[in-house]
Amino acid sequence: MFKHSQLESVKAWLADPAQAALPLHARIQRAIRQLILDGALGVGKPLPASRALAASLGVSRDTVEAAYGQLHAEGFIERRVGSGSFVSEMAQRAPSRGQLRRRESSHVQGPTLSQRGAAMFKGGGVRDFLAPRPFAPGVPETRSFPLSTWERLERQVLKEYGYRALQHSDPQGMAPLRRAIADYVNLERGAHASAERVLVLTSSQQAMTLCANVLFDAGDRIFIEDPGYHGARRAFDAAGLECVPIPLDAQGILVERLRADPRSAKAVSLTPSHQFPTGATLALDRRLALIDWAERQQAWIIEDDYDSEFHYAGKPTACVQGLDPHERTIYIGTFTKSLFPGLRIGYLVLPRALVAPMTVARTLLDGHSASIAQLTLARFIDGGHFGAHVRAMRSVYGERLATLVRLVRTHLAGYVEPRVPIGGLQMPCVLTCDIPEQEVISAARRVGLDLMGLTGLHAAEPRQAGFLLGFAAYTPDELEAAVKTLIGVFQAMQR
Repeated sequence: MFKHSQLESVKAWLADPAQAALPLHARIQRAIRQLILDGALGVGKPLPASRALAASLGVSRDTVEAAYGQLHAEGFIERRVGSGSFVSEMAQRAPSRGQLRRRESSHVQGPTLSQRGAAMFKGGGVRDFLAPRPFAPGVPETRSFPLSTWERLERQVLKEYGYRALQHSDPQGMAPLRRAIADYVNLERGAHASAERVLVLTSSQQAMTLCANVLFDAGDRIFIEDPGYHGARRAFDAAGLECVPIPLDAQGILVERLRADPRSAKAVSLTPSHQFPTGATLALDRRLALIDWAERQQAWIIEDDYDSEFHYAGKPTACVQGLDPHERTIYIGTFTKSLFPGLRIGYLVLPRALVAPMTVARTLLDGHSASIAQLTLARFIDGGHFGAHVRAMRSVYGERLATLVRLVRTHLAGYVEPRVPIGGLQMPCVLTCDIPEQEVISAARRVGLDLMGLTGLHAAEPRQAGFLLGFAAYTPDELEAAVKTLIGVFQAMQR
């Protein structure tokens, strides 16, 4: 018969709300299995007769028999006719909880990751805002998305393609979407693209990871903007590349510094249309100089055009890829910022020589993107809905940026100074008080605000303290309430 503590342990499993979805016999079976794994029931120990255990637990004998039958099938117990049920010798091979604890401890203390795995873990990954709170950067407004139009187009796709839409898709991407993307970037971004050169991915971050692992070896040098996009730097760090920071001014990355480096590099990664996080636009003469450098060095230009749709002052400049006659530019785009994060569709426009290698490498990551979303997006673009949505959101975001600028200048003067961007979904603000950046971030998080610090976006000294304030996903009233909350954070920290 079970000891009292063992019986109580089984009863606890029966009463545990977390196990409520399991049938009674499964709860009993798992409770006894755990007693065996913990070593509370040793090899050869008898189990109570099914009738006696059923009476103690207040269940039917058939329920206990079903539990014993499953334990026997899994090898945890053996049943002897006329003698009862006993813990089997096979169960002795299962590690006890104490052994597992010791193993887990050794895993924590010992080096179990590859160098690349350790670099990925140390880098911290890229944080997404799963439930965005005020000031979370890079988050678009989704409450205004034309969901009924999207649903109608998705129904058309399912009606036309039927079960074919449920199957694997071309790893390069569905042809209708690749054509739509090529037409769009040629018209709106001044690119030089064709459907054959487009590779559909899940995100711009996946594009960065592909570039890092397909084009470069560990130890290769790559120039990066400083400050710059943390996701790119972490992808390059994880691949073992030597990231060489190049400073910026009001006209973007200082190309002369890049050209004067005696060791040069295999590539440069940059956000020329709307620099992250400063908002600067790379001047035309520097774009042309960059293209000339890449051709002379046989290096790559990795152009991340992450939110170029949202330009609030004048017309956006053409992308570098469209100016490059040598096919040394790799263009990265995404629909996460322009439509909605849950879509999970980004893309590369590649030089012809890289299409096959990049597509093959992509199959080792996730195979392909979902067909239904790709086909729906293609119709959304071709039908003019994408352009209409972007135009509407550009107006909304422009008004929200103006609101945030006014609120910051009115209420946060003395704490931060805004650096008003000409585009994008967030505004950088420089700290002008002596309160540490990280302390403000932590205090803001406790009251429901998400701030991204500027210091961590720098790769070299000097580092400028401050924050990125996202504004696109929040109404003027929400922005006003958030600014007032942030005022309270600063005031409380000055007391």
